[in-house]
Amino acid sequence: MTMYPQNEARRYELGYATDERSVFNFFNTVYAWMAVGLALTAVVAWLVSQNQSLLQLIYGSGKGMMLVFVLGAFAIAWFVQTQVERISAAVATVLFLVYAAVIGALISGIFIIYNLQTIGAAFLLTAGTFGAMSVYGFVTKRDLTTIGSFLVMAAIGLFIASIVNVFIASNMLSWVITYAVLFVFIGITAYETQKLKEFAATHGHNPNLAARYAIVGSLVLYISFINIFMAILRILGSRR
Repeated sequence: MTMYPQNEARRYELGYATDERSVFNFFNTVYAWMAVGLALTAVVAWLVSQNQSLLQLIYGSGKGMMLVFVLGAFAIAWFVQTQVERISAAVATVLFLVYAAVIGALISGIFIIYNLQTIGAAFLLTAGTFGAMSVYGFVTKRDLTTIGSFLVMAAIGLFIASIVNVFIASNMLSWVITYAVLFVFIGITAYETQKLKEFAATHGHNPNLAARYAIVGSLVLYISFINIFMAILRILGSRR
């Protein structure tokens, strides 16, 4: 869930006249850092998948170590989003990159479970789906606040359900979570993009504020992309 300045509670129609240059620059920064985060995740995931000691540490040390990584990643994401007005853009950037690296370590097993063709196909499908929903969130005049708030709460519920399923290992629940995550984060992508455009339209002219919130924007969209990718990958992988 993204935290924006309190005066952002006011709703802005997306067709309202704005400083288009500020919005353009803001989204350039958001997507650039998101791309860096995804690239870092891919590199870390590949490197970890080639190191038996690291794989053993993450996957072979029992469920406790995996839970530590998951909760650690959650804590970083929560901290960046809730403390963005107190920390510098540099600190937020470093934490975002640490988060991306941790996620890379967590998903490194995909290079062992799935072949590169399946991973590539999942990535392309994810990129297309994410791009379409981000464009929709950017251009739509419909206020997505209500549905977005519901989806964020659903995402939190799915995160808790995933933690529970680590211990009960229910295959049926796992598939329910997979499809639910796919649809929830597709919707969240549009919602977060709309919120980011609203922010950029009203605060994008402030370089200091925009720099910090661009990192938050990169983080929340990165989270959506990774969740959509992992859901699609599992669905495609099950059909091999």
